[in-house]
Amino acid sequence: MNFNINKSNTEIREQLQHKIDLKTKPIGSLGVLEKLAVKIGCIQNTLTPELKQPTIMVFAADHGIALDGVSPYPQEVTWQMVANFINGGAAINVFSRQNGIDIKIVDAGVNYDFDKNTDVINAKVDYGTKSYLNGAAMTADQFEIALKRGADLCDKVHREGCNIIGFGEMGIANTSSAAILLHLLGNVDLKECVGRGTGWDDEGLKKKYETLATAVLNYKGDNKVESILAHFGGFEIIMILGAMLKAAELKMVIMVDGFIISSALLAASKIDPNMLDYCIFTHKSNENGHQFMLKHLNAEPILDLGMRLGEGTGAAVAYPIIESAVNFLNQMASFEDAGVSNSDKIVEA
Repeated sequence: MNFNINKSNTEIREQLQHKIDLKTKPIGSLGVLEKLAVKIGCIQNTLTPELKQPTIMVFAADHGIALDGVSPYPQEVTWQMVANFINGGAAINVFSRQNGIDIKIVDAGVNYDFDKNTDVINAKVDYGTKSYLNGAAMTADQFEIALKRGADLCDKVHREGCNIIGFGEMGIANTSSAAILLHLLGNVDLKECVGRGTGWDDEGLKKKYETLATAVLNYKGDNKVESILAHFGGFEIIMILGAMLKAAELKMVIMVDGFIISSALLAASKIDPNMLDYCIFTHKSNENGHQFMLKHLNAEPILDLGMRLGEGTGAAVAYPIIESAVNFLNQMASFEDAGVSNSDKIVEA
């Protein structure tokens, strides 16, 4: 698939900053909120941006590498957690309800058949990927199918009125895929990329690293982003990649979650660097490799709460802050409006 992603319109940046500087406050005193307001205004090319129908799409899939012992949890936890999402009992459900965010649960490739009467969106490519320890996780055709289905799902929510979107994931062993993607696409030492995931002790972490190091050593493919993704990725990661690229093409605001979501973004940025113009990094995950991911992407996350749950929870928790940035830009009075005397000396607060 080809995506036509333009850079956001920075020509309006000075006008946005001028509008912010005339608000009834010292210059720069709203800190990160001011940066967010400028970014969103540039994305939407307006001095009065709006956030419409905020949505988080949670993509779930199984990974064949899980059967090689890289996770302390059994593979069936993937479908069991999806069932928890459906029943509204997971953290992402709680935070999304609290903040008025719509949730879409997508079966990208779970090793389970969900009841057709549930709200799960069936986009299943296969019943999980193959283990990439000695071969590719998916075929080139499966990669293309997953990419297109992710893009099409994003396009659908956009046509329904959404202009700000976040992504979540669920898939036992998907931190392993993210670690290898960071290693190969970000040129970071594999030991720095591999973390405890769902909770490994030191011995489990050592085994996980050794298994992934062997998988990388066994890779005989080329250095193309698509080749690396098809070999080491998961169906949920590829669908998120497609959805992100489509969201940037549609000039949507993209809320970037933690380690897994950032691995999809890392790949997307290699395909088209312009897409970073549309991204807001919601939090710094406590998963080991995420700090290196953020550094590589030159990202400044809004929050650092020690979270490493995934599911899109960082995006859901950060959304009210993003909303505050838009609201102060649109609703806060200027010195002239409020009849307040402005300083004749502009000083950084």
